[in-house]
Amino acid sequence: MTTTSITVQSIFASAAVSNFDEALIWYEKLMGRPADSKPIPGMAQWRNMSGAGLQVWKDDERAGNGIITIVVPELEVELERLSRQGLQLANKIEGDFGRVAQIFDCEGNRINLAEPPKRSANS
Repeated sequence: MTTTSITVQSIFASAAVSNFDEALIWYEKLMGRPADSKPIPGMAQWRNMSGAGLQVWKDDERAGNGIITIVVPELEVELERLSRQGLQLANKIEGDFGRVAQIFDCEGNRINLAEPPKRSANS
């Protein structure tokens, strides 16, 4: 039997929310810009971010149970930007894996901002 792997054009992380309008404002602060499109009622999306994207869906049943990880090059820069937008850090974890800061959206979805470890010149 021959198997082939999926051909991926893009990947979207998704957050389910119950109050779509309130969440849209929150995610615009997180992303630093308005959504690129709202192609169907109850869904907004940010596209073309290094081959990835983010979608926010109105889904009362699943709202607030998501986890999204966004890898950023400079965690402190993002945390300062988010703080200016009124979005507050829940906690920060550091280790050999790099650094992770967690924030929660207005529905309780967890967003991990991750900075990979810095590589030394000899790595």
